[in-house]
Amino acid sequence: MKRRKFLKYAGAGIGLIVGGVYLTRHSWRRAIFEMGESAILPYQGDLSPQIWFQITPENQIILHSSKVEMGQGSFTSLAQLAAEELEVEVENIKVIHAETASGNVDGMSTGGSLTIPSLFQPIREMAATTREMLRQKAADKLGVTASAITLSNGVASAGNESLTYGEIVQDVTEWELPETPPLKDAKDFKYIGKPVPRVDLHDKVVGAPMFGIDVEVPDMLHGSVVRPDRVDAKLKSCDSSAAENMPGVIKIVKEDDFVGVIAETHFQAEMARKALKVEWDVNQTWNLADVVAMTKVGQGDAVVIQKEGNTDNVFDDGEADDVITMEFDSPIGAHAQIEPNGATALVKDGKATVWLSTQVPAVTLNEVSARLGMDKENVNVIPKYLGGGFGRRLHTPNAVQAAVMSQAVGRPVKSFFDRKQEFQNDTFRPPTHHVMRGKLDADGNIAAIEHSFSSGDVAFNSAIFPAAARPIIGADVGAIRGGAIQYRGVPNVKATSWHVDLPFATSWWRSLGLLANTFAIESFMDELAIKAERNAVDFRIAHLGEGEASTRMVNVMKACAEKAGYSEEVVNGRGMGFAASVDAGSPCAHVVEVSVEDNEIKVHKVTVGFDCGIAVNPDQVKAQVEGCVIMGMSASMFEKMDLRDNQLFPTIYGPYQMALMRDAPKEIDTVLIQGADFAGPVGEPPLGPIGAAIGNAVRRITGQRLTSLPLKLA
Repeated sequence: MKRRKFLKYAGAGIGLIVGGVYLTRHSWRRAIFEMGESAILPYQGDLSPQIWFQITPENQIILHSSKVEMGQGSFTSLAQLAAEELEVEVENIKVIHAETASGNVDGMSTGGSLTIPSLFQPIREMAATTREMLRQKAADKLGVTASAITLSNGVASAGNESLTYGEIVQDVTEWELPETPPLKDAKDFKYIGKPVPRVDLHDKVVGAPMFGIDVEVPDMLHGSVVRPDRVDAKLKSCDSSAAENMPGVIKIVKEDDFVGVIAETHFQAEMARKALKVEWDVNQTWNLADVVAMTKVGQGDAVVIQKEGNTDNVFDDGEADDVITMEFDSPIGAHAQIEPNGATALVKDGKATVWLSTQVPAVTLNEVSARLGMDKENVNVIPKYLGGGFGRRLHTPNAVQAAVMSQAVGRPVKSFFDRKQEFQNDTFRPPTHHVMRGKLDADGNIAAIEHSFSSGDVAFNSAIFPAAARPIIGADVGAIRGGAIQYRGVPNVKATSWHVDLPFATSWWRSLGLLANTFAIESFMDELAIKAERNAVDFRIAHLGEGEASTRMVNVMKACAEKAGYSEEVVNGRGMGFAASVDAGSPCAHVVEVSVEDNEIKVHKVTVGFDCGIAVNPDQVKAQVEGCVIMGMSASMFEKMDLRDNQLFPTIYGPYQMALMRDAPKEIDTVLIQGADFAGPVGEPPLGPIGAAIGNAVRRITGQRLTSLPLKLA
């Protein structure tokens, strides 16, 4: 074929493909969104046993985890998975964070409730492979066949002779990697599915230095970085003359994107930073009312994420009064984790080491190496335990800043946010607005239901998803979490996501859009049940439809309602509320028992039904459920940020109201159901229903439907 003709036909073909993709974008996008609601992404990293497992002469096994521990108990579950196939006691396994220099680097992050689901199979396979490698080396050393070796509690035996794992590995320089052996059947599990003590419990109880803020290295200096005290502002100028001669000041580093003070002590660095005369260019004035107006359904860009049947035909058929419409909203929320962000870095002799609390060691490695102009092989990121994560540690510019300051002085530099900076420069949970529409048929069933919701960025414009991906995918994959309507038995369903660009940084916050979306959908479902004069639980079950996911949800709803003794009667001033949601394939239902005292809402008891499939450590799963309930209560009843003349308020604990001990329910009763033969997500799904469940209880008691978070009675 001649070149001209080839180019002609090729161009036409590409045009047809692009045109076809464009014309069908709505359908394939919805398919992606639906798959994303339950898909468990595979682990993205090297799964060579040699970089995960280390065996010491003392017969201790060290598991180098590229997933980080931020309080969720994942290290304990990883130890259980490894012990199961290695034939050792859990107590014999020590789990530590993998340094990036080891080559064990997670290509994704720690988040999305995916640590155990993504590693449930790989960790067991690597442990089983390591077990067989040890078996073969033991056989070689004892002069027997591998089949003659029995393994138990970290000891290989053949007849009257035995070797510990620690003895087996001595003087071995080469290992032969076998085919992955068969894994244990579930009926033979010794540790998986059993409660075991946390492997990090001792150090946390005695207060051992283990968090990023605890890092101390010899010859260390301290840094303090200037950060904007208002949103939509850029650094214009900085006069450092007054600070340069202050006690202890070593150097002031001025970069295009930050100014940092380096001093002998933390106090000296902070005082010098406050003496800097900084001018900011503010793009425009912003107040909370401006943001609320922006975040309205109908503003920004819309993408239909779910569509079945034709809701418009149903809503247009009949009287307008037949269509029930309600609006809901949620505020700006801070992460408010205990440990502020910061890092310690040493850049010297062409190499860099960074210690910090991060959910994204791979991203941190890339950012530091790029900024310093170093090959990644010369940069080592050492993750530390996180003093609270919740998505806040997905952004780590603090690592770059510490590294740049260290490079400037050739000594280690430790630099952390103060509390006000942490609040002011958080990557916030975006505010949301929701419009729910529904219509009942003559039999009191839902004929059509719609959920339209507006939000700023959650996933996009973060360290994991660049903003450039938004035009391709359409809707923000974080904001839409929980936004689809789970009641697949309804014949006409539609969910639409609206996206707006906000003037301040917003990003991942534990459960992403799940809390706000579930609050709107489940509050509205409750109102439809009341209008239909149906029991709220039975009404929901009747609309779930068929399929495995629906069956799992039905079982969760029934178990939760039965355990709680769910009733819609108000007895002695106490009422019950019910709500349910599914996140990442793990269904969850809540029943809350509430009273209203002096116009204040008091939660007395929460009953949770939860199906995460295999619960590797049931006690830890229940602890995560309890943590989700309390965090969800705090966000649903207390937390919100204000924006006044480009400044966010409040910026300290106390004024930023959060749930306290006195606000916690006396009892959280969790019922675990195994509706799948795999380990599903745990860390975020139980956070979804709590706000709606509380609101639904208040509706039963007072007759008042609360439509705004945080929940406040008029």
